[in-house]
Order: sequence, then structure tokens, then C-alpha cells
Amino acid sequence: MSIESISIEADIFSESWEESSSFGFGDDLELNQFDGLPFSSRYYELLEKRKALPVWKVRSKFEDALENNQLVIVSGVAQTGSSTQIPQWCAEFCLSAQFQHGVVVCTQTNKRQAVDLALHVADEMDVNIGHEVGYTIPLETRSSSDTVLRYCTDDMLLREMMSDPFLEQYGVIIIDQAHERTVSTDILLGLLKNVLLQRPELKVVVLTMSAVVDRLLGHYGSVPLIKLEISGSPEVVYTKMNNKDYFYLALALLQEIHLTKEIGNVIVFLASEEDVCRAWSIIQSESPRLEEGLDQITPIVLCPSQQGSSPLLIEQAGTTNSKRVFLLAPKQEAVWLAGQSVNFVIDTGVQKKMIYNPRARAFSEVLQPISQCQADVRKHLCSSAGKCFRLYPEASLPTAEIYPQILDCNITPTVLYLKRMEIAGLGQCHFMERPDPEGLMQALEELDYLAALDDDGNLSEIGIIMSEIPLDPQMAKALLASCEFDCVSEMLTIAAMLSAPSCFLQPAGSMTQEAFKCQRKFQHPEGDHFTLINIYNAFKQKQKDQYLNVKTWCQDYFLDHSALNIADTIRSELTSTLNRIELPISEPAFGTKTNTKDIKRALLAGFFMQIARDVDGSGNYLILTNNHVAQLHPFSGYGVQSHKLGLPEWVVFNEYALAENSLRTVSEISPQVFNEMAPMYFFYNLPPSESKDILQDMLDSEESRRCTKKETTNRNSDTDISCAAGTQTDKCLIQ
Repeated sequence: MSIESISIEADIFSESWEESSSFGFGDDLELNQFDGLPFSSRYYELLEKRKALPVWKVRSKFEDALENNQLVIVSGVAQTGSSTQIPQWCAEFCLSAQFQHGVVVCTQTNKRQAVDLALHVADEMDVNIGHEVGYTIPLETRSSSDTVLRYCTDDMLLREMMSDPFLEQYGVIIIDQAHERTVSTDILLGLLKNVLLQRPELKVVVLTMSAVVDRLLGHYGSVPLIKLEISGSPEVVYTKMNNKDYFYLALALLQEIHLTKEIGNVIVFLASEEDVCRAWSIIQSESPRLEEGLDQITPIVLCPSQQGSSPLLIEQAGTTNSKRVFLLAPKQEAVWLAGQSVNFVIDTGVQKKMIYNPRARAFSEVLQPISQCQADVRKHLCSSAGKCFRLYPEASLPTAEIYPQILDCNITPTVLYLKRMEIAGLGQCHFMERPDPEGLMQALEELDYLAALDDDGNLSEIGIIMSEIPLDPQMAKALLASCEFDCVSEMLTIAAMLSAPSCFLQPAGSMTQEAFKCQRKFQHPEGDHFTLINIYNAFKQKQKDQYLNVKTWCQDYFLDHSALNIADTIRSELTSTLNRIELPISEPAFGTKTNTKDIKRALLAGFFMQIARDVDGSGNYLILTNNHVAQLHPFSGYGVQSHKLGLPEWVVFNEYALAENSLRTVSEISPQVFNEMAPMYFFYNLPPSESKDILQDMLDSEESRRCTKKETTNRNSDTDISCAAGTQTDKCLIQ
């Protein structure tokens, strides 16, 4: 049923609806106002549960505030029902206006949460997912012209603004989990301030926790604030422990809870996904050794990329007599399944964060305390009769708010996006927290090097095309360059494989060497980028074999089947993007010498800022941009075969891991091709080093050769052509 037909249904039944609700809708109608069909018995069962939610107490107050104001802030703790009920009320509000101003969109910071909420709300509204209620997450969309309420990740709504800057298809925009302070949510909150001025009929609802209410009120001014209260709270037990021992303290406390035969399931919050996987392995191995008479412990991991993460496993665990232990990493409070009953929460109080260093152009991992806001979210995941164990002193949490991600990340993609929004007419973004000036300058400098900006600091034509491609600016530039060098198919594969989770499984113990041996069969002598192409091509070839189980093949070679599927989906999306913006896609030619050289030229067009040279022949690589010395990552193909073939002198790398001081995804390049592809104004800004002197000598020799050639060619010409100008104009056209 389309939105137009829904509007007709609204006219037919308007009199009955007006008698039962301030929006003109009742809860006890036999016909569903969204699809015109009779309600099922499940609808009424769920309705009784909905009315018991804390948010239901403020329904009338919220409806009045929404009707009379452009922006409404709703604050409260977790488990109040605001993420499921408020979007439904907003959909009813838009329906009462016959969708004259648009439909409803609700953002989430986590793609799994967006899907789970859409499925749950479709069930509560008694409609079909993908029709009246839908969702949009990276690489997956389930919605249609019938959709009146759509959940999406915050980054997907931002990308939508590139084609619809004022979000004119929406009558109500709900920004959920604003307290998470993700980059995309913060930018949305900043841009919506401009959109509200341009669209007086638009309604914006911000759902958050109390810790950031004052900052939001300072950002938007005097707007209605609705506070949600929740009755009951679990007992909180603090411990005076050293944060350095958090991991084993958490496992020891878990064992103590189990040995005392306490009834109920447990959530354990650890500092990182690596800790979660390690804890899962330890619990799995130790659980069978517990004393007789004790139930088994069933560890459940909620990391989508890790073992034991599927909802099916949770259902299976619920059918046994074992104690379920849910292992969560930071930022996974949002993906917690609300239907699970938990009596104990073990909160380690620390998190491992990746913080970007603009000078080193690299991320470093830092162990930090969580915020009071995060601690409160975790506490309320526990039942009111349960206990929350905090493995830290009561006064140890440094901040009330979650630290904004925009202050910790590489904001180059953000600056590229905002430059695009300026073209769309939105003007400057009203940041709740302005990015670090050094990081901002580095981002502008990087975009300038990539030729994404013109002389006035605005987006160039290349910059506009780069902003259309959903990749990091460097990879987007490399993909654009591949159009010129006729290696688009291969660069699409590289971009997809690097955007997806790592396809390499790294088993522990005795299987490590076996995994290396199997994965080595795909290694390419030219480097890791080429190895990724080998793996993807082999994966696609095995998919065509109807007699082969691809999952089994992946297991045999210690490759992650789900990661390869994600890479395949990303590649298809990137191909569609290039077709949409009418860029040429060349035929595959992988394996030829010309293709190999062209791939390296395309890579260098985007990653010329990530070049290193082996300064002593023993694997100590000096990074040209900062003169740091790093080693190749142990999982690099060069690391495995170095004893046979020797290490390459010059390499291009995809990532520099500051904590490990290692270069990841490395391929050999020639300094001559680097000189050909790198802009001169980037080269001259490199810090002094022996490596730079070597490159300069090559440039001088090449310039001298060109001058001699031009003098011979133009000896009888009256036109004086500058040798320096000749050097500049011979640069790659894509720049």
C-alpha cells in the first residue's frame, strides 16, 4: 500500500480516530491505520507490554510538545522504550497530516541496532518489514515507497543529504543515542540547525541521556525537554582495584558469582573486542572443568564479526540450564537485546580507544576510563533486583559525558563531506564540539594534496567526484586514477577488500603455522594489495563451482567467509557508484606486467603520502612524511617470504599502526613511479632525509634529461619553454 492510499484510509476513518487520541488515533481500532488491515491478536498482546514501558507515561506530553515545537529533546536512561515508541508516535503524527511534510526517519549509531529496532517496531505496529517500516544500513536497504517509518544509521542519513540537503522527504527526523557523540551524529546535529531554519514545518526529536542535555540546550537554545524516569535500580557494588588487572578480575568475579550458585545471567563489559574473544576462549575451555553440581557457563559474544554472535546462538543458549554470560565490548550497550533478562553486570570501567595522531597520520590504541554516562547505561541493563559490580572506585570516572569522537578521529573524510554540503547550500556546520585545529589543518592539507580543493579552498571537480564515492578520500582518489590507468576492476577489488573486515583468520596455538601455510598460497610477489586480489578472485571462482562448499573452502584456507561476502557486496556497491557517475570500468587484466604497473600507479595517486623506504636493508622502514622508522607487520606477505626473496626497498602501505609501530598491507613500488605520481608541492614539503635526497637526485636527473630533449627538439623554435614548467605539466592528468 502506498503513502497515497494510506492517506485515503486516513480520511475514511478520521472520525473514529479523532475520538480516541490527541493525534486522532486510537489503540483499540479493529483496522490498522497504516495498512488498512485488521489488527492481529499479537498486536494487542504487544500493546499491553508497550503501555507498561516508562516512556508511555509521557506520551501526551510528548505529543503536545511535538505539535507545538520544531525541536524536542527527550532524555532518560536505557530500557525506557523511547527508541521504539517515540518513532511510532511520530509516524502517527505524520499520518495525521496525510504525510504532507514527509515521513519519519530515526537514526542509530549501530547498524545492528537499526535492524533490530525496525524488526521490533514492525512487529508492534503489525505491519510488514520493508513496507510500512523499513531500514537502511551500509550495504543493505529494506524499504519501499510504502515506508512511513525508517530506521537508518547516522552515516547513511548523512550520505542521503548529499542528494537531498534539506531532507525534504521527511516530516520528522529522530536523532537517537545523541549521547554516543559519534562523528556522524554530531555533524547531523550541527547541519540540522540550518535545515530547521529553511524548513519551518520540519520536526526534529533528539533522544539522549541526561549527561548531554545541557550541551544540547546550549546548542539549540530554549526547546522543550522531556525527562523519562525509570522505577527501581540495581544495587551498585564498587571495588578498589587496579585498572591494569581488569581482565582477570572480571573473570574471577564471574567465577565467584557462579560458584555461589547465584541465579541469573551475566553481562561482562570488557575493554575491547580482542578482550572479548580472549575471554570467550578462556570460559569455553574452563567451563567443563567446573565442580559437579554446577551448571555450565555458556559464553555468548555479541560482536558481529566474532564467533558466537548470531541471534540463533542466544536462542539455543536459552533452552539449556546453563548460565549465560554475555561478553560485550565498549559501544555495544546499544546492541544489547532488550528481551534478555540479566541479574548481574560486571563493568570493568575501561575501554581501549583508537585515537588519531595527525602528525604521525596514524591511530594509536589507548586504555581509558569510560564516562559516567556509559556507566549509567550499563547499570540499567541489569534488572532492578540484580547487582552491578563496578571494578573501580566510585569517584574514578573522569567525565560525565562520552568524549566526542570528532576530537579523536581522522576528520579528512568529514571535511570532504562538509565541503560538499557547502556546495549544496547548507553553509557552515554548527559543531557542538569543534574539531582539533591541528587535525582540521591536516585534513585540509591532505585534501589539497589529493587535488580535491581548488585555489580558493573549495571543492574541485575531482573533489566533487571523490565525495560521491563512499570510501576514504585517499582510496577514492586511487579508484578515480584507476579509470585513467585502465585497472578499475583490480582497484575495485582492492578497495572492497580493504574496506571489509580482514579476511584472514588467525587461530591461536598450534594452528597458527598451519594458517600461515595455507594463506601463503595466495601471496603475490608484488605485495599484499595483489595478494588480496588473488584471494578475492579465488573466492569468486570457487563460488561458480556448484560441487564445492565455499564455506568449507574458506575454513580449509583459514579465510573468513563472511568478510569475503562483505567485500563482494562492497565491490558491487562501488561498481554501481562508478556506473551512476558515468566513470569507465575497464576489463580485468590482472597478471600482466602492464596491469601490475598501472595498479601501482593508481595506488600511488591516492597513497603517495604513505611511502616508506628500507634504510638499512634489514626491514627498518623510514616513513617519508614524518621520518618515523617502522617495521612490516608480521602478517605481511613480505614478512613471510623475506628470507627467500629479500625485502623491497621502497613500499606503499595502507595503514601505519602506531601502537605496534608496523606497516600494514604493503606493496613494492619504484621511486621513479612515486616521483611521477606525487604532486611536487607535496614532495617539497617532505621533511629532510636521505630518502628525500635520493628522490631529488632522480628528479634532477629526469629534469636534465627532459631539458636536453626539449632543447634538441626546439632548437629552431623562437618559443622559450621553461624546463620546470615542463616537469609540472607532465604530471598525471587525474591530479
